[in-house]
Amino acid sequence: MPIITKDNLEFISRSPEQTCRLGARLGRYLAGGEVVALEGGLGAGKTVFAQGVGMGWGATSRLVSPTYVLVRRHQRHQDSLDLYHIDLYRLNSAGEVEMLGLDERLGDPDAICLIEWPERHPALFPPEHLWIHLRMLDEYRRSVVFQAHGAHHQAILDHFRQELLGL
Repeated sequence: MPIITKDNLEFISRSPEQTCRLGARLGRYLAGGEVVALEGGLGAGKTVFAQGVGMGWGATSRLVSPTYVLVRRHQRHQDSLDLYHIDLYRLNSAGEVEMLGLDERLGDPDAICLIEWPERHPALFPPEHLWIHLRMLDEYRRSVVFQAHGAHHQAILDHFRQELLGL
């Protein structure tokens, strides 16, 4: 059973497929300007969740881990929005993060930023964002905790909660 507060929602996923479907449901609510942080250790399901977000959002290409390229840009057919899948794992300093030019993309109404390993550079995040913490419970199950920051991302979480739980 999910644990629910106004700005939090915890969900237990029982398989990689369910984690992907959860991401796909969230992806349908992303319309531009969103900043989504995906925190969790190796194998926690960040990339699986991100792949679901890409599917639900309508990306024309499959999301794969951006670990070595750092940023992958995805598009969809219906509009000119871009989804940036970003990996901060290999960046060690604020200067390296700054060189990516993310400050221009974060919160841009024509872009969505989906960021893995956000805990490595928390100062990067604007006040308005959705933080998702994925944690491995066992070989198959994952705890997925959504925390909204700001009115826009709270509204997304409210709609997402309504769709998932009818609450």
